[in-house]
Amino acid sequence: MARFLSLTWQRDNDAVLPLMGTSRTMHDLVRQVDALARSDAATALLIGEPGTGKGRLAQYIHSRSARAARPYVEINCATSDATTLGAELLGNPDSGEQDPGVIDMVNGGTVLIEEIADLGPDLQERLLHTLEAGAARADNGEMTTARVIAAASKDLVSEVNAGRFREDLYYRLGVAPVHLPPLRARSRDDLTELITATFMALSTELADSPRTLDDDVIECLIAYPWPGNIRELRNAIERAIMVARGESVLRRVHLAAELQADQSPGIVHTPRTLMDVERAHIHRTLRAHKLNRTHAARELGISRATLIKKIKEYGLVYRTPGSA
Repeated sequence: MARFLSLTWQRDNDAVLPLMGTSRTMHDLVRQVDALARSDAATALLIGEPGTGKGRLAQYIHSRSARAARPYVEINCATSDATTLGAELLGNPDSGEQDPGVIDMVNGGTVLIEEIADLGPDLQERLLHTLEAGAARADNGEMTTARVIAAASKDLVSEVNAGRFREDLYYRLGVAPVHLPPLRARSRDDLTELITATFMALSTELADSPRTLDDDVIECLIAYPWPGNIRELRNAIERAIMVARGESVLRRVHLAAELQADQSPGIVHTPRTLMDVERAHIHRTLRAHKLNRTHAARELGISRATLIKKIKEYGLVYRTPGSA
């Protein structure tokens, strides 16, 4: 049997966060996602920048589908070598014994394949054949085959045009891909609702946490560009709550320095060098990815080697090794 080295079995209490908002854009997104959850389509495709909540959205779809009582499994194409990934996802074709992959093991559940664009050509072909065979087996009306939800941070259309991703697999994964907007593209009202909901969810988890969010905090958080999107926002609010423990109101002073910088007229500018800004952003990105240097480098748009060099240059030292 395959050893699942990069799988996580989990449910997330705030899986709904990527759908927060009252704008027309978010309303249309909710309708599309709910329709997908109600259907029993064998595949779905989620596209969005790192941190926009693709994993949480996949959990949302699973939990509101007829498959909710069946297993939900995540596997990341960026965290394993091709041999291990192929065995985990699709099984070992060279094994003389029955050696199924996770798609054949979840028995009608849902499999999220993260960073599908990183799947190599051979595994793309194997996945396509597996999906086609699964669709044929599903004709008996029983949910014995998995629903495969693929997630991509890269533009898959560009990957197809560049010859790095199979066009037939792209269309097999999702006729109508779900696009998650980055935070910088969301309306002020949507951001306010997301910030408030995230604060309320996190503040109730810790004793002695502030229960009120100052308006000035909301203004600072709205003005920030959030390159790490929801993941970065959540981490920033969680950090501020930890700083403010014992106080009743979360105020601007509790935010990290980069969030307190001059964002709008009337706010005092905090002088910082470009190196200070880069160091803080690298630190924040590493923490957002739990010190996984491969994932952090991808979000930062630099090579892993360059990231390691900058970690040493800025003297960033962590007790938990980020050797991934």
